[in-house]
Formats: sequence, C-alpha cells, structure tokens
Amino acid sequence: YLLPAWFLGRYPEKKVIQTAHTAELAVGFGRKVRNLVGSEEFKKIFPDVALQADSKAAGRWNTNHNGEYFAIGVGGAVTGKGADLLIIDDPHSEQEGQSVDPAVFDRVYEWYTSGPRQRLQPGGAIVVVMTRWHKRDLTGQILKSSIERAGADDWEVIEFPAILPSGKALWEEFWHLEELEKLKAELPVSKWTAQYQQDPTAEE
Repeated sequence: YLLPAWFLGRYPEKKVIQTAHTAELAVGFGRKVRNLVGSEEFKKIFPDVALQADSKAAGRWNTNHNGEYFAIGVGGAVTGKGADLLIIDDPHSEQEGQSVDPAVFDRVYEWYTSGPRQRLQPGGAIVVVMTRWHKRDLTGQILKSSIERAGADDWEVIEFPAILPSGKALWEEFWHLEELEKLKAELPVSKWTAQYQQDPTAEE
C-alpha cells in the first residue's frame, strides 16, 4: 500500500490499478492506500495532493489532480480503466497455488492478458508480487512469454530464497537456518523449491 500512495504523491495525475486474488483483499489494499493519502502525514510530504471530495470509495477513488486508483480482484473487469502503474499482488490463492490442475493457472494468465495487460498506458509499469507456486503460475507464464516472443516486455526478476546460494538464511532474525533446514527435510521437494526458494520445479 505504500508504493501506490508514494506513486500518486509524486504523480497525482496518473492512474493506478491494484489487484489481488480476491476483490475483498484488493479493496482492503485500496482502503489502506486511500487512508494514507488522506492522512496528515501524507500532506506533510505531498502538500498539493489530496483525495477528490466526491470520490472516496475504498476501492475506487480519485486525487484532486484527476489521478485514479482502482482496486479489483483477479477475474474482475477493468473495461474503460487505464493504468500507469499496474500492481498484481498474489494473483493465486494458497488453495489455487497448490492445485495440480494447470487450468487453474491458465485462467489467471488469460485474465491478465485479456484484461489488465491491455489497460497499461504507454510508458507504464507492471509490478507482480507473489509467492511462486508452479512453473505455470502467472510469473512463470509471463517470463516464458517474454523469452519466446520477440519484442515482448523485458522483466526484472527479484527473488528472495529462504536459503541463499551462500547457504545462509535470508532473514536470520526471523527464520533461523536450522528451522529452515527442518522444513526443507519435511516438505515435498516441489513445495520447498516453489514456496520457500521461489524456484518452482516439476513434481518428478
């Protein structure tokens, strides 16, 4: 919720679409962003930016510079909306992520390509933040497409594996290496490599 608030503070005339795997979760993000933009702390940093008086719904509101914020769940319609910044946060639920049915992941990719991706304005940016679940999850399919199709978007991938290539724990203060090693030993390889190492692998 900090990124879209900062973005609209810097560029209050621009448009943000933020998505999550359910509409309820997306609107919850929208409420947090709206409340931050309307706060006294925000005004101290961005004194010229405020909420438009007649547009303050949690998942759909405007700035006083005609910028827009729109929250939507995966599968929802974005017809008529544009985005200078498109944020996709956890497009797959945990239940979907652990599904062995590839159609579950294909539906989300189809929604992304037929809806939100087409709403991106020229010069816009997409941020996908998610747990990796499967080679066919949204990140996997986006990256595969960018490699296979000439002229497709270039993506910067930032991964945070629980155990770093050096063998150290990513966040030692919270997850000690000994605890992570126990999890690694207990979980199926596919779940460990995907959920904890951000590197999905085939079941076999």
